[in-house]
Amino acid sequence: MNIAESSHPARWWHTLEDGRIQCDLCPRDCRLHEGQRGMCFVRKMEGGRLVLTTYGRSSGFCVDPIEKKPLNHFYPGSSVFSFGTAGCNLACKFCQNWDISKSRETDTLADAAGPAEIARTAKKLGCKSVAYTYNDPVPFAEYAMDTADECRKLDIQSVAVTAGYIHKAPMVEFYAKMDAANVDLKGFTDEFYVKHCGGRLQPVLDTLIYLRRETQVWFEITTLLIPGLNDSDAEIRQLSEWVGRELGPEVPLHFTAFHPDYKMMDRPATPAATLTRARKIGMEVGLHYVYTGNVHDPEGGTTYCPSCKTPLIVRDWYEIPAYHVSDDGHCPKCGAAIAGRFQKFGKAFGGRRIPIAMHLA
Repeated sequence: MNIAESSHPARWWHTLEDGRIQCDLCPRDCRLHEGQRGMCFVRKMEGGRLVLTTYGRSSGFCVDPIEKKPLNHFYPGSSVFSFGTAGCNLACKFCQNWDISKSRETDTLADAAGPAEIARTAKKLGCKSVAYTYNDPVPFAEYAMDTADECRKLDIQSVAVTAGYIHKAPMVEFYAKMDAANVDLKGFTDEFYVKHCGGRLQPVLDTLIYLRRETQVWFEITTLLIPGLNDSDAEIRQLSEWVGRELGPEVPLHFTAFHPDYKMMDRPATPAATLTRARKIGMEVGLHYVYTGNVHDPEGGTTYCPSCKTPLIVRDWYEIPAYHVSDDGHCPKCGAAIAGRFQKFGKAFGGRRIPIAMHLA
């Protein structure tokens, strides 16, 4: 199924003196001639204005466990309705979803649904939240924000899975619609971002600081550790210390395993021992919740009470065989508060992933 390209008015742009327009969504500040697309590929100058070409069009819809985002402290065990579009405003050589984020083919967008339909479907399927994921939601911010508005009407939460590469003005508007986020902190040097992501580090740090200091959005951080590039003890320690100092020790940090993909096929997969080492460093500097991902590591996936060290949410991959957090988010043994968003825990959704065909939903 090939869905014809649509053009939806975009926000955050202005006209330049030479007749071009500048996109003001992210730090790339793309300057476009008529008919030209931005680096993200999905924002385009058309008829003298900026348009979003993927509004209402998706690379697919799935129901996932919320832990797959990954979010371990946002209604654990619940299901999330997930979708993405195409395009990305970074150029990570190691992208694990490059077939979606770097797609230049409209055939990738083989499904379609408007914001209200997505919200209704998520409600019908019993999902606690909707996640804007697979590719970064920043390039399709208008679509994500309109969907979040429809979700809020039905008491459904909204989750952004993002690299956090966005300017301040749209950031404020975007996160006003979101309830949770997982932000990729891809490395902790500007050199890494420039050489391997086509971006800069500081805008991502600014996003994280904004989320912590100026919003009520629950957020967690993910760092993909790549052998020989961003996995040294020194860099892991600097990153972990920054999180603790600037964001607070209660912000969960996930260290996940890289596998060779896209333009980085010359690196080996991340050994499980590297993730265990990173988790140990994060905990040594005082972070309360440090996790491992993309490997089978029940200890690294389990949530422990930061006070008495009791295992509270035991995870085996995306399964939860034991759950002991009180409904209001406390340790039942010592009474310590557990950071996050919690509710009465029933039967966990489990580790399955269910593709959804919107016309059949």
